[in-house]
Amino acid sequence: MTALDSLLEQFVVKPGKKLKLSDHDPGWQGDSKQPKSERKAFAEETLGADIATLSTAQDLLYAADTWSLLVVFQALDAAGKDGTIKHVMSGINPQGVQVTSFKAPSAEELDHDYLWRCHKALPERGRIGIFNRSYYEEVLVVRVHPELIGRQRIPGAVAGPKLWQQRYGEIRDFERYLVNNGTAVVKFFLNVSHEEQRQRFLTRIREPEKNWKFSLGDIEERKRWNDYQQAYQECLEATSTEQAPWYVVPADHKWVTRAVVSRILVNTIQSLNLKYPEVSASQREAFVAAGKALEAEGPSKK
Repeated sequence: MTALDSLLEQFVVKPGKKLKLSDHDPGWQGDSKQPKSERKAFAEETLGADIATLSTAQDLLYAADTWSLLVVFQALDAAGKDGTIKHVMSGINPQGVQVTSFKAPSAEELDHDYLWRCHKALPERGRIGIFNRSYYEEVLVVRVHPELIGRQRIPGAVAGPKLWQQRYGEIRDFERYLVNNGTAVVKFFLNVSHEEQRQRFLTRIREPEKNWKFSLGDIEERKRWNDYQQAYQECLEATSTEQAPWYVVPADHKWVTRAVVSRILVNTIQSLNLKYPEVSASQREAFVAAGKALEAEGPSKK
C-alpha cells in the first residue's frame, strides 16, 4: 500500500462504526504544510496516471469476463457528479461502460419494486456500470419527502424509522447478492459544503451557458439541507459493508474529488486479481500453425 492509498483510508465509512459527517471536511485538500500548487499538481498527475491505469484495467476486466463493476455516485445538487464521471472515465472505452442517471421514477417504474429499475441497468460481466444516483434515493429523497411513499402504493408501507431500517437491510442484501454473483460494488458520496453549493448555484444563475444546469427546485431542496445531512449520515453508516463500501469524498475542490475517486476505482479493480484467460496447449499449437501459415504468405501486395 502506497502513502497515497493509506491517505485514502480516511474517506472510507468503516462498517459497523458510527459515522459523523461533520468529521469529514468537504474542503479537504491534503497536507496544508505543502504549497497548494504542489498538491494540485500532484493530484492532477495522479489522475492522469490513474486514467491510463483504468484503461488497462478495463481491458483486463473485459477479457477476464468474470467480474463486472458497479460504481454508485450519490450527492446533493452541484456536488460534481457529472464532472467527476466525465473526467475520471475519460480514458475508458465507451463500449465497455454504461452510465445510467436515475430521475424521478416513471409510472412504469412505480408499478414495480423500488430496486427493479436499477437491477435491469446492472452491468454485464466484463463491463463497468455507473449509477448517477441510484436505489439509495429510496432512503434519501424519499425519507426527506415521505409523501412519496404513498405514490409507490406498497401495501402497509408507512414512512418512518422502521421502513428505513427495513430498506437498509434490503439494500445490504441486494449488494451482497451482487458481489456473490460477480459484480463488485463501490459507492461514492461526494461531500460538498453548504457554502460551496451556494457558490456553484450562483455560477449557474450568472453564467448563461450554465443556466441549463439550474432548477428552481434546487433552491427548495437546499432548504432541507439538514434533513439530507441526517439522511445521508444514517444511510452511509447503515449500508457501508466490507463487500460494498461507501467513501465520503471531499467535493469542494474538483481536483481533489477526481484524484480520490480515480485512485479508489483503480484499487477496486486491482483487488479483483483479474487475469487474462489462459490458452490451452492445443490452442497454442493451433496459433503457432496459424502464424506460420500467415508468414508463408509473404508481404501482401494489395
